[in-house]
Amino acid sequence: MFVGLQSCDYAHSNVTTMLTEDCGVSWKVIKSGEKIPSSMANPCHYKVTIPDYPMQGDSKFKIMFKGNVLANIDVSYNYVIINAVSFMGEAKYLGKANSKSDDESNKPASFEMAENTVIDKRIKDIAREMLIMEDVVDFSPSDFENKLTTAANKSLNPLGIQLDYVSFVPVFEEQTSQAIDVATALKIYESKGIRKEGLDIIVAKAGAAKITVESKTVPTGQGQ
Repeated sequence: MFVGLQSCDYAHSNVTTMLTEDCGVSWKVIKSGEKIPSSMANPCHYKVTIPDYPMQGDSKFKIMFKGNVLANIDVSYNYVIINAVSFMGEAKYLGKANSKSDDESNKPASFEMAENTVIDKRIKDIAREMLIMEDVVDFSPSDFENKLTTAANKSLNPLGIQLDYVSFVPVFEEQTSQAIDVATALKIYESKGIRKEGLDIIVAKAGAAKITVESKTVPTGQGQ
């Protein structure tokens, strides 16, 4: 989550303080402890601060695996801004000329937009491109997370962003989950040389009746 600059004449140590004098066309970093120049005469002179520590993000979206298998995806990740100048070149909507820390443009919600539009979009696009050729039965979330993190960082590093890790969790519909279980079980049976016996077990399990037991509370004095 991003935070706006607090009223202070000096740059803080836990954030990267950015200053522009041309309405965001170019930026320079004010080092920690240095005085922040002020210029009320210049309408394009303003400041933005970017957290200098790891942050968390998350996203949810639908995705298609190989064979048009649809899944809901829950993604969470840790990231850091490794180059504030490069990042501001991408998130140009951050900040506002001559704004104060309590201005709407410096509210945390305004900065979270950068996370959504810069990071989430690229993770989603890269995952979709990779998973369209991924067999859902053989899918390994941990292996895929490593590949996704590497690919996403190739796209995000030039924008000043580094992902520390990505958690990628697919959630399937019940029928799809059952089909994946059956396919996985059949592979195990085949590897043991008992395909026919395995098929019999799968068919028997699929035909097993589901019994639902309901209990009802009878008010005192009734049903006797």
